[in-house]
Amino acid sequence: MIAIGTMNIFGSLTSCYPTTGPFSRFAVNYNDGCKTAASNIVMSIAVMLTLLFLTPLFHYTPLVVLSAIIVSAILGLIDYQAAIHLWKIDKFDFLVCFSAYVGVFFGNVEIGLVLAVTLSILRVLLFVARPRTFVLGNIPNSSAYINVEHYSNAHHVHGILILEIDAPIYFANASYLRERITRWIDEEEEKFKGAGSTSLQYVIVDMTGKIVIKK
Repeated sequence: MIAIGTMNIFGSLTSCYPTTGPFSRFAVNYNDGCKTAASNIVMSIAVMLTLLFLTPLFHYTPLVVLSAIIVSAILGLIDYQAAIHLWKIDKFDFLVCFSAYVGVFFGNVEIGLVLAVTLSILRVLLFVARPRTFVLGNIPNSSAYINVEHYSNAHHVHGILILEIDAPIYFANASYLRERITRWIDEEEEKFKGAGSTSLQYVIVDMTGKIVIKK
């Protein structure tokens, strides 16, 4: 308790996030239905009384019982639906989330943060070196152009290939983008040849970084 109080005193001088206790104690607080910071006052008083008067009663309590209480409390903090949704939206984001969970659960909070931050930095570097490219299609009876992979009602404009580059162009990704755009053009030419229709006439590259563009 002295260590937590000292951290909050010095942390207040540097805009530090308030420290209230270890992760396991926060998990127990959450599962008990605590809503405000006033729960920390009740928790501190309860811990103080326990340390002063009730410690002999817990001396012979098996560690497995205490561990079970903490594990059961932590399980309530896991949002499975959000993890499943993340897996459907972006596999790499799910990997970052899962690595942080594994690091915290089998190690400690520091390990989980290091894993998550490291993977996030690698993703940023990968995103800069290999930015995402999308084929845009037109929504019927509108002037909106959106990703054809995400929206089935988006139609290709005949004879025109509209590409979106979701990142600025640097020397690190120029070669990759040139190869990627060339590959898109070759694929479109193959589609036109297979359908026996007019070949590709125009290529429009949208580098605004937005999903929807208007005329």
